Amino acid sequence: MRSLSTLGISAAALALLAGCVVGPNYSPPAAPKVGVYQRAPLASLRPGRGEPAQRLVSGKAIPAAWWSLFRSTPLNRLVREALSGSPTIQAARARLAAARQSVVVARGAFYPQLDAAAFAEREKGPPFATGLLHPRRVPTYDLYSLGPTVGFVPDVFGLTARRVEEHSALAQRQADELAAAQLSVTGNVVVEALTIASVRLQLHAIESVVKDDKQNLALVKQQFTAGRVDRSDVALAEARLASDRVPLPALEQQLAAANDALALLVGESPGAWTPPAFTLGDFMLPPDVPLSLPSALVHQRPDILAAEAELHASSAAVGVATGRLYPTLTLSAALAPTSLTPAALFDGSNLDWNLLSGLTAPLFHGGALRAQRQAAVETFRAALATYRETVLEGLRQVADTLQALEHDTELVGDEHRALDATHQALELERIRYAAGKVDLLRLLDAERSYQEARVGYVRARAARYLDSADLLVALGGGLQPSSLRQ
Repeated sequence: MRSLSTLGISAAALALLAGCVVGPNYSPPAAPKVGVYQRAPLASLRPGRGEPAQRLVSGKAIPAAWWSLFRSTPLNRLVREALSGSPTIQAARARLAAARQSVVVARGAFYPQLDAAAFAEREKGPPFATGLLHPRRVPTYDLYSLGPTVGFVPDVFGLTARRVEEHSALAQRQADELAAAQLSVTGNVVVEALTIASVRLQLHAIESVVKDDKQNLALVKQQFTAGRVDRSDVALAEARLASDRVPLPALEQQLAAANDALALLVGESPGAWTPPAFTLGDFMLPPDVPLSLPSALVHQRPDILAAEAELHASSAAVGVATGRLYPTLTLSAALAPTSLTPAALFDGSNLDWNLLSGLTAPLFHGGALRAQRQAAVETFRAALATYRETVLEGLRQVADTLQALEHDTELVGDEHRALDATHQALELERIRYAAGKVDLLRLLDAERSYQEARVGYVRARAARYLDSADLLVALGGGLQPSSLRQ
């Protein structure tokens, strides 16, 4: 009983120190104090000339299904398919599940470890251990034991608590990585879908020009047959037709690449999956675009939240390294019937038990423990710098997309005016050419200007959609990574 009392007193005395948890205590970094993303105020997003206008709504929440702002039923269906079938998301979800299990493992150290132990051995001597004096009389005997054992390491200085904190922060980082994967996949789906719509519209524009070129060539050949023009005009028309066909293979390749990219995003083989034939008519340009404040950006961009979770884990790792500098108390107990025969194991008179307490304190490790702690401190500083860089990169991306939207608005207005002007000029040149007032070269120049204006206008229109999507992604989308955490 005295040994049991001593064990209890030792445990109680050391447990009084449990409130002294090794540090440091983590404190989240402060949000950016800036209130705007760029120094110059954003110009109007109203291009005029019948083009749709946009308005930035500061502080408005982004919906979880942020892609729904484009009001496209086929796009919504495709994004849902990608969220369920993307290998990237599936891998991130599995890593999150594994990280959460590591938290359970770390928390297990808070509780006693109960095991069952059994052994059988054949033994001889030494004589004094069996109460005999003559070595020749020492018998050989069998010994059997079966029973539970309990081991417990009290978290006296908070080492286990810091380990749990570290693994919990790493699990939060994986939750944020999952949110980042979902945002990346949905963003890429929207971008590829808009790219397909843009390329198809460009193809349509160029094919229309090629069709006009063929009509011009037929007209020139008729005039050549009638003796009104010479052979050089025919050659010019043929050259113009061949030149206008040049962009088609590159656009066809871009369209095929976008279709293949969509197949990968939804987890399908390009040869076994047919993507939707998107057109810009399948999308509506969001009239009201949510714009989060910089102070809110750090709480909704998954990459920033993942960097903060990594910072938290690095802080807890400093506590873990600090905890290794302190003593460790170990408590154990065993209850094991022991007998010379298996049949006598369950005889109450053979019951054997023991209690054990141990204290281990680091004295000399060649400076390794303090070096480990300093390394953890330096890792924390690196994580803090990475976090700051991630925040700055997020602010830069939002600023860049805001400027892009402003330039897109200006460009689409200019391209629309250029399209109208070149179309009118082309119609006049066609009339004058038919009347014989101008040569073919001037007509072809007018057609070239009109073609360039048509393609430029299509690209400018598509850019507004693409940059609107980029802005929503840069703002972190609408999915809150906290909903993925335990």
